[in-house]
Order: sequence, then structure tokens, then C-alpha cells
Amino acid sequence: MSLIASDHFRIVVGLGKSGMSLVRFLASRGIAFAVADTRAQPPELETLRRDYPQVEVRCGELDVDFLCRADELYVSPGLALATPALQQAAARGVRLSGDIELFTRHAKAPLVAITGSNAKSTVTTLVGEMASQAGKRVAVGGNLGTPALDLLDDAVELYVLELSSFQLETVDPLNAQVATVLNISEDHMDRYSGLPAYHLAKHRIFRGARHVVVNRDDALSRPLPVEGRPSSSFGLSVPDFKSFGLRERDGEKYLAYEFECLMPVRELKVRGAHNQSNALAALALGHAAGLPFAPMLDALRTFTGLAHRCQWVRERNGVQWYDDSKATNVGAALAAIEGLGAEIDGKLVLIAGGDGKGADFSALRAPVARHCRAVVLLGRDAERLAQALGEQVPLVRVGSLDEAVGQCAERAEPGDAVLLSPACASLDMFKNFEERGRLFAQAAERLA
Repeated sequence: MSLIASDHFRIVVGLGKSGMSLVRFLASRGIAFAVADTRAQPPELETLRRDYPQVEVRCGELDVDFLCRADELYVSPGLALATPALQQAAARGVRLSGDIELFTRHAKAPLVAITGSNAKSTVTTLVGEMASQAGKRVAVGGNLGTPALDLLDDAVELYVLELSSFQLETVDPLNAQVATVLNISEDHMDRYSGLPAYHLAKHRIFRGARHVVVNRDDALSRPLPVEGRPSSSFGLSVPDFKSFGLRERDGEKYLAYEFECLMPVRELKVRGAHNQSNALAALALGHAAGLPFAPMLDALRTFTGLAHRCQWVRERNGVQWYDDSKATNVGAALAAIEGLGAEIDGKLVLIAGGDGKGADFSALRAPVARHCRAVVLLGRDAERLAQALGEQVPLVRVGSLDEAVGQCAERAEPGDAVLLSPACASLDMFKNFEERGRLFAQAAERLA
């Protein structure tokens, strides 16, 4: 059968994880399609050729004439829409779309949609666990874990999706039941013209939303008001009407809704002010989605955090070691430095550096001076980081993660914490942030 002969022809552009989910979806519905990828050997090429040998695939430089044989292109989030071949195809009338747009056309259950520069994986996982604890048939994924199209199932009662700015660029409208931008700080400045363009991409999540959840501590998370659309908020301040926050009672700090104390902060297994904010965000989203408080609080009490997100590794000579390798941007590192730094008796010895993605590191200067005993720098942008941090704390340059761990062990004192929170992506030295975190933990464990 010639796929090109169909009246309605699609091309999947990008054969990674989301691209392969598009292939499975289109094939299962008998929709004619082909695949293109800018790479000579995309990650899923072998799987495609094994499972779908009839599908035409073109690797290498994108062919505009080939792309224009489709009436719709499903573009991978990893490929910028500004790519000239895509723009030329769009100018010739081809629609640019993506896997999340296709998901919204077919999902029958309500959607809780979560984006932000930081903490979206943690909050997405938490909301999913809250819904499960409440007895809902919930499906969790998107930019985290399972691709959205692989989650589609008529038995699902609630979808909880983590969405990246790249995924949101091809969605209009999303029509989520509940939507939030958890926070915004500089990220992916190698792909966006500046913070305003990144902000606009993130805020596409609010299009068509029936309820919005806002972070009171981050003005950039607040969308333009829409008449009649309900909203609620979360933040570390004392909550008021329709808001979640922190209250103090009998000298103890509580997670609270409006004027009601819900649960002592000490019952959380995850540490730091940033994790208290994550818990409040999850409560606000779950509440807006109609989940009862009791199962949501049960989920919070048992949640131990995600791997590589300020994850405790070990204790050695009175020093705690934490893996925050997922901190691939400045905002995430700031949250960990300030959150953990405020909780420990001593100081932080920080490991930072890698691929900075064009970000401005200057926001790290003051919190590093306040909370850090020393900073160990490695990776491609180590010198850019050093220039931004100045001479307020000792800076140590190293060539490897093993060397970084050794330097930290020498400098940390009892009561301190060693924190891997790079403020940078990992691809200049590692396969991914998971590998970076795993090697850090292994090196820390090898210390006598």
C-alpha cells in the first residue's frame, strides 16, 4: 500500500520518544503518514524499521518539497518551529502541530496541565499520586515518563500532564480543566529570543483553561484575567480566600487552605521551602480538580521525592550529601540553594557547571554568598559561572565529577551539606542529568 496515495497525509518530524508515540497512534488508527528526522541515526529508527517496515522514513536535512506533501506535520518538541524547512512548509499551507495537540483532540477525561521552569515533574507526580489515593483512574505523563498519546484510554478518569514550553508551542487551545505555570525563570535561552518569548510559550497552557492556579510568589506565573474564569493560588505566605499557604499554630508551621490548618510541615518527608511550595501547588491543583483533602494529605505524607531532585544520598562525618542533578537551570539551583541552605546548621558546598544554555548566572551570586562555604565548578560553562559568582566564596575548578566529590569532601565541615545542583544541562559531559546524578551518588558512596 502506498502511504502517499492517501487524501489525508501526515509526517512525523522527529523520531524520539514523542515521535514514536505519534507513530504508534497514527498506525493504530490507519492514518497514512511518513517520518522525517534531521539526524542520520535518530534514537527510535531501529524500532520503527522493525515494527513498521512499510512506513517511509527520511533522515538528514529536511526536504521542504517532501514536507509539503503532507497536510499536517507533527513536530517533535526537540525541533524548533523556527527551523527554516518547517517555516517554508508552513508558508506553503502545511499545518504545524504536535503530539499534545493530537492528544487534546482525542482525550475524553479532564486534564490537569502543569508547566514551569522548575518542579513540574515533582508536582505532576504528586498530583497523580493524590488522584490515585482518592480512587481515581488517573494517567500521568507527557514531558515526564509516558508520552501523552500512549496514555489515551477511555477508562481514564483524570489526566495529569507535565508540559514543556516546546510542547505548548504547537497547542491552541489546550482546554485543560485545571492549568498552572508553577514558576518562570530563564531557561532554554539558546532556543528563545529572550525571557518574554519563553514566558509567552509557557502561558499558552492557560488557553481554554476552566480553572487556573497561580503561584503568589512568582508574578510571572499569573495569566491575564478572563472574566468568569475561577482561579486559586498557592505560596509560602499566609493564605487568604481561595488560596493555599503556610500558617503557624502553637509554634508549629502548617500547610493550610484559607483559614484551616491541614497538616504540619514536619510530616513532609521532603525538605526545604521549595518542597513546601511544591506540596502547596499540588494541593491547589488537586483541590481545583475536585479531589478531597484526606487522600491528598495521605499522598503528601508518603511522598519521598523524585530521583535527582534534591535527593538525599548519604551522611559522612556529619555532612549530608544531596543529588539535585535535575537542576538544569538557574531557577532550579536557586530553589535548592535557598531551600536547603536555610534548613541546615552549617553551610553548603555546591557543585555547579555544565551547559548553561545561554542563561544569565548573576542571580546565583547573592544566595551563594549567603549559604555556601565553597563552590566546585566543572563543565563547559564553569568560567562563565565563576565570573558571575565573583570572589565572595572560594571557587574550585575541577575536570571531573570524581574530582569534584573529592574536593567537596575536603572542604565540608560537620553540619554542612554537599549539594550537586549544577544550574546547567549535562550534555557537555554526560548522557543526561540522570547519569550525572548517578555518578555523583556513586562517587559519594565510595568515600571512606
